[in-house]
Amino acid sequence: MTPNTTGFIGFPDAKMKPVIVPDLFFSDLLPQIDDLPELKLTLHCFWLLNEQSGDLRYIHGDHLRRDAVLLAGLNLNNDLRPPLAVLEDALERCVARNTLLRLEIVTGPEPGADDSAETVEDWYFLNTVKGRQALAMVRQGRVAELQSVIPDEARLRVKRSNIFQLYEQNIGVLTPLIADQLRDMEKTYAPEWIADAVEIAVSRNKRHLRYIQNILRRWETEGRDGDQYEESGGHSTDSRRKNYKPDEYSDFIVG
Repeated sequence: MTPNTTGFIGFPDAKMKPVIVPDLFFSDLLPQIDDLPELKLTLHCFWLLNEQSGDLRYIHGDHLRRDAVLLAGLNLNNDLRPPLAVLEDALERCVARNTLLRLEIVTGPEPGADDSAETVEDWYFLNTVKGRQALAMVRQGRVAELQSVIPDEARLRVKRSNIFQLYEQNIGVLTPLIADQLRDMEKTYAPEWIADAVEIAVSRNKRHLRYIQNILRRWETEGRDGDQYEESGGHSTDSRRKNYKPDEYSDFIVG
């Protein structure tokens, strides 16, 4: 995409509505954000929520996906990725960073049935005192105005994408390519498996994704055999994690 070289013409000489951004955004949150789409989405959410009134302020995920202004901004310098894919990645980053709180409204089959028939609607609340209070009120069914929006049979769940946070806190910088691989891992392996594999990688100072993937693949094909070590008195769970080797060559693989 050819960059816009016309530049910004300036704010007009007219009364404009201010957008409130907390000062902690600049001192605490902004220094942590290292991804431009995440930054754009965060500021866009401040703007959208500022346009709302009352105590119950939230953003529908589908509204974001149809927001032409937002998508146009996310599309800049992202020729290889469609804007909706960039948006999904930015949403995951905001949720993982705990800037946004995501509420999923699930309708469809009963718990334990085939999840493929579920319908999931995602709402986002800013992680402020009012945002957390609004989320709690919705989950407790204390918002009368939403009775026509949320079916009685719907299930509500707050979901955070912990795998992104787990990776950044223990392994390294999150890139779009790594984010895609982490999503695939999250769909394939149980959360506790991923957490244990990351712990093993950190304990052996093998902080790269390929090493973690090798551990998970080995467990998938050969099993974890978690109780055999302790029954035989050979190793504790902690020592087994520290001494575990995915395969003889994985120490030399850099992912």
